[in-house]
This record gives sequence, C-alpha cells and structure tokens, in this order.
Amino acid sequence: MNVEIPPDQIQSASAPISQSAVGRATGRFSRALRGSPTFLVASRFLRQQLWAWPVISIILLGGIGWWVNQSIENAMREQRVADLTAMVDASVSALEIWMDEQRINALLFAADDRLREPVKELLQLSDGKDEAERNLVQAEAQDNLRRRLMSQLKLDGYVGYFLVSPDGIVLSADQESPIGKPLLGYRKQIFDDALTSESTVSKPFPSPLLLRDADGELRANLPCMYAVAVIRDENNKALASLGLRIRPESKFTDILQVVRFGNSGETYAFDQNGLMLSQSRFDDKLKQVGLLTDQPTSHSILTLELRDPQVNMVAGERPLLRRADQPLTQLAASAIERKSGHDANGYRDYRGVPSVGAWRWLDKYDMGVGTEMDVAEAFRPAYMLRRAFRVLMSLLALSAIGIYLAMLFIDQQQKVLQRATLAAKQLGQYTLEKKLGAGGMGTVYMARHAMLRRPTAVKLLNLDKMSPKAATRFEREVQLTSTLTHPNTVAIFDYGRTPEGIFYYAMEYLDGMNLEDLVQRFGPVNEARSVYILKQICGSLSEAHAQSLVHRDIKPANIFLTCRGGLYDFVKVLDFGLVKELDDENGANLTNPNAMTGTPLYMPPEAVIQTQKIDARADIYAIGAVGYFLLTGTSVFPLGPVMEVCMKQVSQTPESLSSRLGKPISPDLESLILRCLSKPRDSRPADAQALLRELEACQISGTWMSTDAHEWWKALVQSLPSQPNGTIAAATTVSKSLAAASDMTVIIPAETPTHPIP
Repeated sequence: MNVEIPPDQIQSASAPISQSAVGRATGRFSRALRGSPTFLVASRFLRQQLWAWPVISIILLGGIGWWVNQSIENAMREQRVADLTAMVDASVSALEIWMDEQRINALLFAADDRLREPVKELLQLSDGKDEAERNLVQAEAQDNLRRRLMSQLKLDGYVGYFLVSPDGIVLSADQESPIGKPLLGYRKQIFDDALTSESTVSKPFPSPLLLRDADGELRANLPCMYAVAVIRDENNKALASLGLRIRPESKFTDILQVVRFGNSGETYAFDQNGLMLSQSRFDDKLKQVGLLTDQPTSHSILTLELRDPQVNMVAGERPLLRRADQPLTQLAASAIERKSGHDANGYRDYRGVPSVGAWRWLDKYDMGVGTEMDVAEAFRPAYMLRRAFRVLMSLLALSAIGIYLAMLFIDQQQKVLQRATLAAKQLGQYTLEKKLGAGGMGTVYMARHAMLRRPTAVKLLNLDKMSPKAATRFEREVQLTSTLTHPNTVAIFDYGRTPEGIFYYAMEYLDGMNLEDLVQRFGPVNEARSVYILKQICGSLSEAHAQSLVHRDIKPANIFLTCRGGLYDFVKVLDFGLVKELDDENGANLTNPNAMTGTPLYMPPEAVIQTQKIDARADIYAIGAVGYFLLTGTSVFPLGPVMEVCMKQVSQTPESLSSRLGKPISPDLESLILRCLSKPRDSRPADAQALLRELEACQISGTWMSTDAHEWWKALVQSLPSQPNGTIAAATTVSKSLAAASDMTVIIPAETPTHPIP
C-alpha cells in the first residue's frame, strides 16, 4: 500500500482520525478509498445553505444553456449546410441549363442553310495572300452575312459574333478590325474545341478587342463569352465555326444571382486562378473597402481575385499583405483542387468577413461556383439566444452573490446570538456552571437542570464547526448512544437544538479519571485490577455488539473510572461518535466506510487496509491495546507520524507484555491480550461477550474486588492535600468528566474543586 502524506499534515498517532482528517492526511490512499454515499450529507447541506441553490442553478442553467445553445447551433449549422448546398446546386443546375440553351442556340444559327454560300465565298477569299484581309473586309458576302446574323442575334440577346475558319482565321465578325486575322490563346481554344465537340460555351474572359459596353462606349478588356457551333456543308464537312458573343456581366451573372438568401448571401463563379467570373452583388461596398478602384467603370467581374485578406476589411481593418501575396479563400482553394464541399463552421471570404459557404467545381466548363453568406447573419438566432442566456446567468450570479452575502450576515448575527446565549450561561432548561473541557468538535460544561437540580455534563457543538456534516455526526452520536442502556455506558439524558441554533446533548456527570490519566499518574496497573476494568469494558460493548454496533474508537482516554452506587473503579465507556452500524447501509456511512476512522495507536489492521470489513473484532483489537497499555504502561507501538503507526499496526508483531514490562505476566492473561492483537481477525475473540468469558476464565480474574478499589481510592484521597468539604484537589486530574472524549483537550483550573469521592 502506497501512502502519500504532506509533511504539514502529519499528526500525533494518539489523536483520533476522522474522515476529513484522513482525506487531508493520506492523499492518494484516501482518494483510492473514496466512494461512500453522500446524498444525506448533500441534502442536509442544501437545506441549510440556501445560498447554494443559486450557485447550483447557475451551474445547471449554464450547462443547460450551453447544451441548448450548442444543439441550436448544430441544428442551424446543419440547416445552413442544407440551405447552402441546395442553393449552390440550384445555381449550378440553372447555369448548366442556360449554358445548354446557348449551345443549342449556336447550333440553330449554324444550321441555317442560308449561311453556307456566304461562308464558302469567304473561305475562298481567305487564301493567305497579301490582299486576303482586304478582300474579306470588302466582300459583298461579308455585308450580307453580317446583316443576316446581327438582326437575328439582337433579337436573341447576343451582342456580336465571330466566324472562324478551321485554321483559325477570322472570316467575319460584327466588327471589321479582327477580320482576316488569326485567333490566338483562349479564343482560339474555344473555336478549336467546337470543331471536336460540335458546340461549346466558353467561360467569361477579357476581350483584347475594343468592344462596346452597356452604355455603347468602346472599351478594351470588356468581359465576354461565346457560344460556338460548327457550320457544315451538304456533305457534313466543317466549313467554319460560328461564335455568338454574350455579355457575362448581365446574362451569366443574372443566372447566378437568381437564387440567394439574406442580406449577405451571394453566388458567383470563378476560374482556376480564383478570379471572379461573375459580378458581385456588392461592387459598391467593395469600392468602399478598397478592393475595387472607385471608378464608375470598375467592376468585380474578371477583376477581383478570391483571396483572404486575413482581416475583416468591412470592419475597417487593413491587411498586412499585398493582395497578390494573400492566400486564396477556403472556398476557392478547395474548389480549385476539384473538390466540392461546404463549411458551416466559418471562414474568411474575399472581404475577410467570417462566412459560411458551399461550392462546386464544374469540370465541363473549367470553373467553380460558390455560394456564401456572413456567419453573423447565418447564426443570428443562435447568437441572440446565447446573449439571452448570458444575461440570465449574470442575473443569477448577482442573485447568488446577494443571497450569499445575506446568508453571511444572517450567519454572523446568529453566531453573535449564540455567543450571547453562552455568555448568559443559560441553554434551555440547563444552567451552565463551568467549562470542563474543549476540543476540535465540541465543548463540555458542567450544568444543572432547572427542575431536576442534578449535576449534568452538557456537550455543545462548537460554533465554528456547525456544518451539516458535523451536525449530522453530532446528532448520530447522541441517537446511537441513547439506545444503549448498559450501566458501563455513559447515559444520555437529553438532546436538542436551541432557537439560536446551538446543538447540545446532556449526559450524566462523572467524577473520577480516565485510564490514560490513571496510567500516566500511577504507572502500570496490576493484573487483577486490569482484568476487573477490561471486563466492564466488555460488558458495555457486549450490548453494542449485540445491536450490531461497533464503537471504533476504544482507547484509554474514552474509558472513565468513577464511583456509582458505592462501587469503585466503575467503568464508563464514552464517545460513540464513530460508532458503525453494521446492518445500516445509510446511517453507517455518515462516517465514510472507505476512510480510516479511529485512533491509530488503537486501530486494528483492517481499519487501515480493509475499511469495509470493520466488525466487532475491531473493538476487540482496541480492548487488547487498552489492556496492553494498562499492564505495561506503554502503548503497543510508540508514538510517531500517523501513517508510520498505521503501517506498524498492519505489519509489525507486538512485543510481548512480559518483555515490555520487564517481569513476567500471567501466561493466560498475556496470551489472551496478544491474541486480541492478532493481525488476522479470525484469531481474535468474536466479540465483546466472547472476550468477557475468556477474561473471566483467567486465573487472576476475581481477585480484585470493589473493596480493593475502595481502599485504593481512599488511599488516594488521603494522600492529596485537604480541600473544604473533603473534596479532592482538581490538579489530581479527578473530575474530568466527558471532556476526556477523543476530540477533547481538558482544561480544569487548579483551584476548581470536584465532588467528594466517598
């Protein structure tokens, strides 16, 4: 068994160990033995400590609030994922339908038989000669083709066209400047793709030509896109590719912005470099934060890259990196890797605003489509609920603080009243006459009942110890002791709690001394007298054991010698505060069955290592230790740190009484005492009644009588200084009453007289 004890918590092995003391002293050992029922103690605490309810309410409501908030946020997150996914899928579907319509339109235009002859004529003029470009521009077929196409194109919403030969030469266009010139780059790729796939639709790209914008002004790098189809002759041979020019900032963008929700939601397209291919809803706001130049002709389409500024630019923060050095947003980076997905936990968009979104990559068109909205708008209901709970928690916290302060004030007032009651020396029907002793848990006074007029010992629970747990133990000590009626057990007269909240119980007042005082003053006790005393202890405990009660704290300080009915050396067993009820699963555990309880010098091995197996034989071990103390004048093991003594109780064999005393002791008595101190429980007498029978069978038993005790006490009185009325001087340790209980430190003024001993 490993035991860890902080040095500042090592105490004398002669002091009793309570549940709380062991919890502080044994560290990991006590934690390993933890697990007793605490419902009763907790319920008493909550009944008496009203301030705890707001604290518990805060904890419970805080936990419930957190759980509700998390549940709502998770539900909203799942809903937002569904909404965003549905939105992006709807936008992609609408875009694909529109793109298919453009392909079909291009095919319909290319299938017009009236275009074949003009196309053939233009192909003949495109012979590669120096005058080919001029011939194409001036050809009559050029004007006829342009008039035929442009009138129809405008009706269908197209803004221009290109007619390109299979070798990439522009045969005709809505403008003269590109005619006769070869196509290069992405434009050539678009028309080449049409030759292999019959028809295609390009993604938006900046045109190198001067084109007219929506206001009719010629500008360079305007966004454009083409729907391209192949014109074939009668033999299905490809003659040329016809491209219909579309203005993406209107048609293409409108398709993506049809479906959206909220004030911050938007859907847009982008290419493999993260360049926005459609126009943002928020161009004006982008100009305000500096993402677009503040010019009327500035637009986000084909201008704005989806990069994370790593700060919220809408909130006025300025990025530390240049735009080109900033990473792509999570949406763009994931989509460019050909991954479709969503993020409802939040990420920064191209403005740096925390957002949620979903995205798709369209391999067919080599572009991505994403939809997103601000987190603040997406989870506004959850945030409102969170703020409401925070306000509620704050109010509860203030209430708890107020109640706690009120309870402190009330408690202080109650203690003032309690001290006033004690100062008045009146406790209900009892008048407190003098203080007999004080200890960690209680104080003992000599008192008189108002009606009975007999001296009584009144034990009070200390004012600073009035916790629910202490009150429970105090009450339990009284209740269990009052069930015992054996003459050798201290008698309980009364128990109660004053209106001021002072717990007390009244018991018989005792003159005399305890066994610890007896041995310390007069040395070892002879065998006959020791047996006489031990038999009375067994008599008291026989009744307790018969009721399945174990004392658990038998020691010399709890055995009191007094005079009753003319009988001297009359034993009174005190302090049943640690008693264990073997048949009661609830009451027995008020002192934790998994914690060491008792006084280490008189504690059996099982109380150290098997606390749940405590039974009557634990008291037998303690009686053996008391007998060892009486006969030798010393304890079984010397005083020392708590756990050192406990380990000796577990593993070390006691020295024989004869060796310790230095002279022989009756073999049968010595054998019986050592058998009581056996480490195995089965080697000890079964209970106090069995031990009593064996004590009576000892050869020395019966040789010390009450008359011998009378003579001893008479000699003691004669040896002491005379006192008025024949009393014994208090300095002799006589008349210590129950103040000698396990948790008491006796304080008796030297000038205080005691009752006379007959």
